[in-house]
Amino acid sequence: MILESLIIVIYSVALLLIFMYALAQLNLLFNYLSAKKHHKNSPTFNFSNEEEIPYVTIQLPVYNELYVMERLLTNIAEIDYPKEKLEIQVLDDSTDESFEETAKHIQQLQKTGLDIQHVTRENREGFKAGALKEGLKTAKGEYIAIFDADFLPKKNWLKNTIPYFKDPEIGVVQTRWGHLNRDYSILTRVQAFALDAHFTLEQVGRNSKGHFINFNGTAGVWRKECILDAGNWEGDTLTEDLDLSYRAQLKNWKFKYLEEVETPAELPIIISAARSQQFRWNKGGAENFQKMAWRVYLSKDIPFKTKIHSFLHLLNSTMFLNILIVAILSIPMLYIKNEYEHLKMYFYVMSFFVISTIIFFICYWFTYKAIYGGGFKRFLKYSAMFFTFFSVAMGFSLHNSIAVLEGHFGKKSEFIRTPKFNISSLKEGWKGNKYVTKNISPNVIFEGILMLYFAFGMYSAFVVGDQGGDFGLFPFHLMLFLGFGFVFFKSLTSKA
Repeated sequence: MILESLIIVIYSVALLLIFMYALAQLNLLFNYLSAKKHHKNSPTFNFSNEEEIPYVTIQLPVYNELYVMERLLTNIAEIDYPKEKLEIQVLDDSTDESFEETAKHIQQLQKTGLDIQHVTRENREGFKAGALKEGLKTAKGEYIAIFDADFLPKKNWLKNTIPYFKDPEIGVVQTRWGHLNRDYSILTRVQAFALDAHFTLEQVGRNSKGHFINFNGTAGVWRKECILDAGNWEGDTLTEDLDLSYRAQLKNWKFKYLEEVETPAELPIIISAARSQQFRWNKGGAENFQKMAWRVYLSKDIPFKTKIHSFLHLLNSTMFLNILIVAILSIPMLYIKNEYEHLKMYFYVMSFFVISTIIFFICYWFTYKAIYGGGFKRFLKYSAMFFTFFSVAMGFSLHNSIAVLEGHFGKKSEFIRTPKFNISSLKEGWKGNKYVTKNISPNVIFEGILMLYFAFGMYSAFVVGDQGGDFGLFPFHLMLFLGFGFVFFKSLTSKA
């Protein structure tokens, strides 16, 4: 009975933590809907007056981006901003042939009168954070716009963002990510769905009430003074953007989030690329919880509600660990429930997962509708997409939980860049991409085992108890089976 009791306690705690996170998302939904009704007027620079147009530096941190560098540089060169007040820094840590190609392209652009510099260094110390910090030493701009190699800002991007810095308390302006290849595959649609929820519900929901948000590493602008005041870029976590964001807000700098300004980018098209990105983001989130949670707790300037949202924000990736725990223990729980009649009252806690799922379903519908519109057909399409997303997200739970545990326990690892492809159609080939890893993660074996485990869970629904089975968890186990199956088979087949 000791083992059964332990399983019930761990399962219940994990479920309650997921439920708390769902309630926080519901609160963000209320904030989001309130923000949509009440638009705040912010002071802005008057760009019709040349004296009010500030000097801007665009930083492009790149590392071995052979397939997208030409597209990136061509796009950035077309940014509509006075040339005499614009500097572009290509922060290039590349070690392959892309370095020479980039240097040639930069020389061509310099001949057009564009102030674009090829900034290099002898090592990759600090990875992306180190490159940004190095560029900042010579940056001429009062404001630093940052774009990763796969982002393609529109021509008027600076004119839509820089004006908000007239408010001297604004340290960062962040824009919403768009998706160049959303409809490439199920994988890209799932990633886009998750990112859309973050860039609408979460960013607006937090920002509108003054809670901490994060610069997303790209498609945003920093006030140079803010970066320096917050302690500059640090490379001791895998998400240097989240780290600096929290240090800046702890210094009372305000962030401005612009949902209406979309910055298109490329989503990873194969699962190995998505894996490396997910691992970095989720491990970095856990690392930042360890680094920042105590500072947030001790701060006397932060309201209690903002502290709660900050803790849950920093623990965002840790929810994958709770989902994995609930998933694995759900099958033993199914047998315990049907074996011990006197314990049935304790199983009402299972309903918390259903309630949490309903909350997520409602929250994400409002954000989906904000981008793509409403209507019955849209709702049906959304419903199918939600359960596809939910299944695949659970299929990633083992991979992401390992990342989270490494982050919490302080295991250090290199910053692994996400391979870029510069393709948007299944008709275009990607197998010649030199950056795609040919190795299959050992975790894939365990994901295959979990797929079979949840198939057993579905079978168990038919045989437990003496009342003809128990199908309450069957939909949950079906989604887990499909999710782990998707990740398992895609990981085996999507390699060069």
